[in-house]
Parts: sequence; C-alpha cells; structure tokens
Amino acid sequence: MAMNMREIQTGSSAAPRSVLDIVRSDSTILGRIGSLETRLASTSTEVEAAQALRFKVFANEMGAVLPPECMRLRRDIDAYDAVCDHLLVLDRSIFGGSEEQIVGTYRLLRQDVARANTGFYSTSEFAVNDMLARHPEKRFVELGRSCVLPQYRNRRTVELLWQGNWAYALEHGIDAMFGCASLHGTRPEALAVPLSYMHHNHLATGPWAVSARPELYYNMDLMPKEATDMRSAFNLLPPLIKGYLRVGAMIGDGAVVDRPFGTTDVMVILPIAKINHRYINHYGADASRFAS
Repeated sequence: MAMNMREIQTGSSAAPRSVLDIVRSDSTILGRIGSLETRLASTSTEVEAAQALRFKVFANEMGAVLPPECMRLRRDIDAYDAVCDHLLVLDRSIFGGSEEQIVGTYRLLRQDVARANTGFYSTSEFAVNDMLARHPEKRFVELGRSCVLPQYRNRRTVELLWQGNWAYALEHGIDAMFGCASLHGTRPEALAVPLSYMHHNHLATGPWAVSARPELYYNMDLMPKEATDMRSAFNLLPPLIKGYLRVGAMIGDGAVVDRPFGTTDVMVILPIAKINHRYINHYGADASRFAS
C-alpha cells in the first residue's frame, strides 16, 4: 500500500480510521491469479457492491433474515462496515466497472480501529476480550462477513482471499487473526459430527482459549472422540473452516446459534506464529507468491 496506518497516525490524537478513509486513491493489487485479483475496496461504491454481494449470498441464497433497511436496499449493512477494511476478489474478465466485477469479499477490523470505535463484532457472541487481555503486546485483526459467489467457490478464489489476508497482516504487523465462522443450520445436535471433531482435535487452550458467551453457549462435545471418523468429519466442514484448520487455526470452546442468519457459529483463532510453514512457503513470507 502507498501509506502505512502507523505513519498516518504519528503525532496525531485523532482516532484511527479505516483504510477506506485513507487509501481511496490507492487500489494496490495484493494478488492475482489469471483473471482474478484481490485488493482492498478503495471507493464507497465498491463497499456498497460488496454489501450487495453479501446480501445475495446471505439473504437470497442462505435465507438470512436481515433488518428491514437491508431488505429495502438489498445490501447487508451494519455499523461495522464504516470502520472496517473490505477485501475484494474481482474477476477482470467480467465486462463493466470494478463494482460489477466483485465476486468475493472479506471484512477486516484491526484492533486499534475496533478500540477507537465500537469494539469487535464477535464480542456479541464470544468472550474475545478475555483472550485479548492475555496478549497486551500483540496486534489482532478480526476477519468476518466472508462470502463468495457460488460459481467462484474454488481453490483459486480461496487462495486469493488468503493471499489478501496474509498481505494485510504483514502490512499492519498483525500477530493473530480471529473471527466467527459459520456452519449452516441452527440445531447443534444435527451438527454433532463436525462440532465434536473441531472440539476434540482443534480446541484452543491456554493463552489462546476463547469461550462462547455463557448465555449463548452450546456444547460442542456431542460425541466421543473415538466415535468420529476424522476424515469424514473434516469433509463435513464448510470450505472456509477447512481452510482455517489447514493453515493451523484453533477453535474456541462452545458454539453460538445465530438464528437470523440461520447458522451455528464457532470462534476461529489463528496466531501468525502458528501458521503451518508449508502455507507460508506457498504464499511467500513476504506475501509475494501471487502478488502482481
């Protein structure tokens, strides 16, 4: 990127702002594979297009019940959008402007920005602040609102989203990523196999432990470890969660049912130091593998 957030804030008492406020003239490409490329949204119309894509996936495809204003505008909008950075995947082979070319998106919220505004989105479901308090010297970023159009749900798109996340983490000196990830359905007992698999094999412990808020907590330990076939259980996970676990992520204790979105949510924690070296080598230690 053209400017670093820490350089911009030096000597200023102003609250940290989203990169959207600062890098509107910068559309630095973070990665490219064929006709697909990834970068941050650089205009308000691109953010609106990302919100429209989220609406298509969450409301039209998955049946989420969104607030009336979202239904009227046909965009998934909340208060966090104004302070988050919006990672995009664009297909440059699509005729039209960048707004028409957006096929995937991710929302990124850095700790300094969250602290200066309304906090992290995921604190509404998980006791994230307990984990943050154990790591006062570390910098965190929250990942959320990930979605991709059905026809682009393939390895290339996932790789570009990870390329973008990795480049963003390096740019801002991030030590750990975290965020809610969802399984379709609101009956945890019907998701016993994947939930139990994550609990038994990927549970975050010690300084990285995070629990669902007590009033929202659903037990994930629904089956004995020996009763779950690891391969078949892993295959039942959504692609996003599979990707997280492959690179070395851990899962918090307890799930939360999000009825408006029709999902069961888990907390994903990924310290940069725990990322599998195979994936660091794949994307490049300096995020150069797919960079243009």
